[in-house]
Amino acid sequence: MAWNEYEQKIRSWGYGDDAISMIKKAYVFAAEAHKNEKRMSGESYLTHPIAVSLKVAELRLDPQTVSAALLHDVVESGVTTKKLEELFGKEISFLVDGVTKVDRIRYRGVERAVESIRKMFLALAEDIRVVIIKLMDRLHNMQTLKHVSAHKRKRIALETLEIFAPLADRLGMWELKAELEDLCFPYIYPEEHTWLTEQIKGKREAGEQYLATLKPMVEAELVNEHIKPVTIAYRTKHLFSIWKKLVRNDMDFGRVLDLVGMRIVVESADDCYYAMGVIHKLWKPLPGRIKDYIALPKPNGYQSLHTTVIGPQKHVVDFQIRTVTMNYEAEYGIAAHWAYDASGKPKSAPRLDDKRYAWVQQLQEWHKSHDGSSEETLAALKIDFFKDRIFVLTPKGDVIDLPEGATPIDFAYHIHSEIGDHMFGAKVNGKMVPFSHPLQLGDQVEIIVQKNKHPTSDWLDHAKTSIARNRIRGYLRKAGELDAPKEKKQKILEAVVLAKDRVGLLKDIASVFSSRNINILGHKSDHQTKNFSRITLKFKPKKGLPQSALLTQIKKIPDVESVAIQEEK
Repeated sequence: MAWNEYEQKIRSWGYGDDAISMIKKAYVFAAEAHKNEKRMSGESYLTHPIAVSLKVAELRLDPQTVSAALLHDVVESGVTTKKLEELFGKEISFLVDGVTKVDRIRYRGVERAVESIRKMFLALAEDIRVVIIKLMDRLHNMQTLKHVSAHKRKRIALETLEIFAPLADRLGMWELKAELEDLCFPYIYPEEHTWLTEQIKGKREAGEQYLATLKPMVEAELVNEHIKPVTIAYRTKHLFSIWKKLVRNDMDFGRVLDLVGMRIVVESADDCYYAMGVIHKLWKPLPGRIKDYIALPKPNGYQSLHTTVIGPQKHVVDFQIRTVTMNYEAEYGIAAHWAYDASGKPKSAPRLDDKRYAWVQQLQEWHKSHDGSSEETLAALKIDFFKDRIFVLTPKGDVIDLPEGATPIDFAYHIHSEIGDHMFGAKVNGKMVPFSHPLQLGDQVEIIVQKNKHPTSDWLDHAKTSIARNRIRGYLRKAGELDAPKEKKQKILEAVVLAKDRVGLLKDIASVFSSRNINILGHKSDHQTKNFSRITLKFKPKKGLPQSALLTQIKKIPDVESVAIQEEK
């Protein structure tokens, strides 16, 4: 892209003459530094820093960050950080150096993966803009991944799915997270991607056509109630998001209600609630599907009202209702706080002691205290910081951010090690629960403590986060009560298949296991109705084979309605 076209684009996003002058200097320098370099696609290497910088500029970040994005690979081309500081100043040089340090360690093997993540989060704690540039760098690399050699594609996609997409989510950059996941999907789960694409062919288009007929009805009713919508748009859900919902719902499309949805953007928070009332007056809401993330924002700051209604012709419709500001922050997350306003001045950026980003400090502390092997470290890191998140409440209403599957023990140690060490009981939503009770989104949790109580070895069976497990082990070790590690018993899984009864059904299911060299340890069949059977097959998981591959293959069998894989009961 020539400078004139580039300039026109960034001016359209509100950058003034002073910013343009700074960015042009970086553009010219990057063009010279990369003039003899090519990408694997055969294009000029400059196309990459240009693409990354445009993604940063679209977020309306300051011109120093846009300039650093243009220069983020010049150190690899032999330019020193000292030279950058002489030409562009300390701030731009610092940002480029930060991206370079993060980028130098590749995701080859567990040791390097852990070191790469550690460096990234050190950079995040120093200046979040370093990681935003890195995220945009990764987005463009994923968009052009087809040009990379076949053996590298899956490795890069796996790193992106396990580290970069969840990181974007933790920073509130939901759209970026969803786009990264969709780009990874065909490289990591090619069979599942092909199958799902075929299954929803036509369904999303039909859904969009249906919502197109609802849009004028919604708009007219809002205006009639004196609510002025800023925008009403309908959108298709991201493919990987649909896939995850299918896996959670036994591969049953009938339980995945929202392939498409409608988003209403209004001027104020009050209008959000009024608009929801209008929607509910038009169509009946589904019980349990109304979520108020305005009164109770998600830990990453996300705010919106969600509701699902039964629309005309008994179609289920998913609605999101939010203000302009909420919509902007949902799109850009933490980056929105650096966006330039209309006068060209940056808004105030959130401090890292902001509650929404307390996990950054937690992660720094986690790295200091975690002393396991690199493999254990990486596994624990994925659970503690990158697993799907839930939020629960303290009795005072403070929001606590935990990984999905966390228990009251994890909650207690998250609050304070003293509370965990002296935990006597736990109440969830006012009722006593066992320590093994899995917490759910929005639960209110109260920990009861007694001075003479202390951890026991069975707590390790119930704690899910490594923070809690490390603290429990530390206490037991000091008390001389740490049992010798138990020999790991290989788990047995069950595939539970609901299907229309017919001759040869069991044989077809068994052939899927046989084709993948998986031995069936036993099976049983129960007739659910006259025409439907529930077939349960026991097997040992095969190393390296994702459960999703089995789910997809079984779901392809004619007459199979749903399939789930679970641990043996």
